[in-house]
Amino acid sequence: MDSKAVIPSNSVLILDFGSQYTHLITRRIRKLSVFSLCISGTSPLKAITDLNPKVIILSGGPHSVHSDGAPSFPPGFIEYVEENGVFVLGICYGLQLIVQKLGGEVRIGDEQEYGRMEIQVVESGCGLFGSKDVGDKQSVWMSHGDEAAKLPEGFVVVARSMQGVVAAIENPARRFYGLQYHPEVTHSPEGMETLRNFLFNVCGVNTNWSMEDVLEKEIKVIKEMVGSEDHVICALSGGVDSAVAATLVHKAIGDRLHCIFVDNGLLRYKEQERVMETFESDLHLPVTCADKKNQFLDKLRGVTDPEAKRKIIGKEFICIFDEFAQHLEQKLGKKPIFLVQGTLYPDVIESCPPPGSGRTHSHMIKSHHNVGGLPKDMKLKLIEPLKLLFKDEVRDLGSIMNVPVAFLKRHPFPGPGLAVRVIGDVTQGNALEVLRQVDEIFIQSIKEAGLMIPYGKLLLYFYRFCQLVFKVIKEHILMLLLLGLSQARME
Repeated sequence: MDSKAVIPSNSVLILDFGSQYTHLITRRIRKLSVFSLCISGTSPLKAITDLNPKVIILSGGPHSVHSDGAPSFPPGFIEYVEENGVFVLGICYGLQLIVQKLGGEVRIGDEQEYGRMEIQVVESGCGLFGSKDVGDKQSVWMSHGDEAAKLPEGFVVVARSMQGVVAAIENPARRFYGLQYHPEVTHSPEGMETLRNFLFNVCGVNTNWSMEDVLEKEIKVIKEMVGSEDHVICALSGGVDSAVAATLVHKAIGDRLHCIFVDNGLLRYKEQERVMETFESDLHLPVTCADKKNQFLDKLRGVTDPEAKRKIIGKEFICIFDEFAQHLEQKLGKKPIFLVQGTLYPDVIESCPPPGSGRTHSHMIKSHHNVGGLPKDMKLKLIEPLKLLFKDEVRDLGSIMNVPVAFLKRHPFPGPGLAVRVIGDVTQGNALEVLRQVDEIFIQSIKEAGLMIPYGKLLLYFYRFCQLVFKVIKEHILMLLLLGLSQARME
């Protein structure tokens, strides 16, 4: 699906130069009801101009502007933003990039700053800090070794750190602004207020984006994309993403959506029964259950590499979807030509790679999270109505479509299922059954204890629990060793 069709005007574009906080900038701005999008900082100029942003934010990154091959915005970028009245905010590395490219000087800092620092406003009436007066202080999160030593013509320093390092700059006439710290993180308590002030008071951005808008626009796009007599297949995994995607498409085209739930033998405890009941009784979606346990497990026999497992599973899924499409063609007299997937925004973002890597985009971490990797010769065309949304936004979208809360809060589960949670051959012994039992005991214990922990934090709690267990075990082992040594000396 063409993402540009659902991108509103008045948007904010983030150019990613490799900061670990880049996605957080995107999310923070969306929380202000302003649409934001992230693309690689090394994207060609056309990729930027096609999106027609009102504001561009240059992210931080692990680079130095002096490094060979240090990433930068494309040729013609400065001319484009100035000719079109686009506001630009550089954060950390982004500030240094602005300074260097506009004729200033960046050098290795005498006072390299990392962690929580205090800054002070040194220019009243500035755009970034609004009504704050000279001398007003705030705590921010710094992470930089280089610093702006000489500003380009027309720029002024509006804040400095307590060490005297440039912390914020601006040139209102040219619409360029910069922050040497990270306003998007919680360690900068007033950072959100600074972003809010910059977007609304400086740039004049309007709050015109909500999940209701997304729903309305996506339904319109789907109706335009799918012909009035076309039929669509949706692969339901039992997870939140595919269920919300299916519900959305069902609203757009009704019973011309045909859902299939595949039991690949790699599901959680009683997953098939529970999920099918939810689909039928709560979501009212037309779903066919395909029991393909033996087909998948036969293909996975002897396979130990996780990425190989993903690709095998993905290939089998596509084969089954094609078979389902052929079956529907015989039944309906018309073969479906579209496949719905619950792809999310983090799966399509490409970040800038580390300096010196020789790459223009990050390497692949894993193949597609939903079905393990889609073949290039796939016969079905993709519909991905959630591809511009983060997980929490998908849950919000599901909520306004009345998807049950219990379903929206389900524990996340990977598309390849238990295949990537079992180390080695999934068909050996009773590995799958043991893992199902462990997973069920853990999840049910949390529920029975009445611990309403958000699933996003659940694994963190489990991790900390494991840390505590290992600490106790280690202490007992050390104690036993000391007792053994003492006894040996006595003997």
